[in-house]
Amino acid sequence: MPKITYIEHNGTEHVIDVDTGLTVMEGAVRNLVPGIDADCGGACACATCHVYVDPAWAEKTGSRETMEDSMLDFAEEVQETSRLSCQIKVTDMLDGLVVRMPQNQG
Repeated sequence: MPKITYIEHNGTEHVIDVDTGLTVMEGAVRNLVPGIDADCGGACACATCHVYVDPAWAEKTGSRETMEDSMLDFAEEVQETSRLSCQIKVTDMLDGLVVRMPQNQG
């Protein structure tokens, strides 16, 4: 089971085992990680699961699709490595993934 490190805006780390096939967002919500609101439940219809993917992992998490890119227009402080965590599927290759949460969600 891949381990994902979620880092809150204040620096608090949560290292969570997340089942493959889930999304990074689902892993956070199921484990009550603060900072990922997921208001739309993972439908890519809001920007409340915005994360910053650690640059070392950006290529392994894939690129943004058109819908995700559009939804990020509603997020605050979007950066080059910004992603919606509902759009990142957990695979064995993401074992060790590090994501950081912004100070505020969209």
